[in-house]
Amino acid sequence: MTLLFTIILVITSSVLILLVLMHKGRGGGLSDMFGGGVSSNLGGSSVAERNLDRLTVGIGVIWAATIFALSLLMAYNGV
Repeated sequence: MTLLFTIILVITSSVLILLVLMHKGRGGGLSDMFGGGVSSNLGGSSVAERNLDRLTVGIGVIWAATIFALSLLMAYNGV
């Protein structure tokens, strides 16, 4: 069971990293230092950005639940 949760944790961690990197910079951060501030906002967030936000939050919740489950398993097994 611990192996299954560890595999899920590795997969969700990788997907979460990719999803966070796909987000558009909001300004004032490192993205502006390297030329990211040149783009303009043309009316807020699009449907694709909102869906990306929802997917990122969903994967983040699965990631957090997996960490919680692993901690319970390790505490129960006395590791």
